[in-house]
Amino acid sequence: MRTPQNEQNMQYSREVQEMCSVRKGPNHGPAPIPEEGRWIQAKEIKDISGLTHGIGWCAPQQGACKLTLNVKDGIIQEALVETLGCSGMTHSAAMAAEILAGKTILEALNTDLVCDAINTAMRELFLQIVYGRTQSAFSEDGLVIGAGLEDLGKGTRSQIGTMYSTVAKGPRYLEMAEGYVTKIALDENDEIIGYQFCKLGVFMEMIKKGVDANEALAKCTGTYGRFKEEDGAVKWIDPRKE
Repeated sequence: MRTPQNEQNMQYSREVQEMCSVRKGPNHGPAPIPEEGRWIQAKEIKDISGLTHGIGWCAPQQGACKLTLNVKDGIIQEALVETLGCSGMTHSAAMAAEILAGKTILEALNTDLVCDAINTAMRELFLQIVYGRTQSAFSEDGLVIGAGLEDLGKGTRSQIGTMYSTVAKGPRYLEMAEGYVTKIALDENDEIIGYQFCKLGVFMEMIKKGVDANEALAKCTGTYGRFKEEDGAVKWIDPRKE
């Protein structure tokens, strides 16, 4: 039976002091969990490695956070903080990004990450990591530092879908995975059958490189679905104005 290192300083009640000692039998250690292509018996924070995501929300449920951490030997080497729904959360995310890198996952769990949604995401992510439910559980040697950016794609922007609808006027597509929706195509029944979008991240990169704005916009504009007239579209509207 393992004896506490500070047993001399341990205080026991009289009832425990008067008990006789009984040796514990089984001592097989914790169940192994998958970490970066290996099975690990995690006993300390430094035994934990992996990349994974966690979702959190604030108490009034006005906003949400997606948190991605890349942990190596218990230390957060990479953090991606994405927030949605509350304008103040963007500033909270900025501070959380500065706080997280370099901390152990236990430190991060017990640190105020400014926003309740980010704190909740950290809690949910912690549970995934310590139970071996990471995205890199079966990836040999895990994922490189920088893998979190791959979630953002070209232009390094979060993947956000924004839609709006009313009973009176129907749905509006505003932002899709492809980008900022500039037009939606309607058929003869006034139903959406396609849309036009602009890849804002790529557009801004081209602008920074000195490409003319109109040329950059043309190169970064694409369509999805049945957008053309020959595909059945009879009307095209700006989802933000019309």
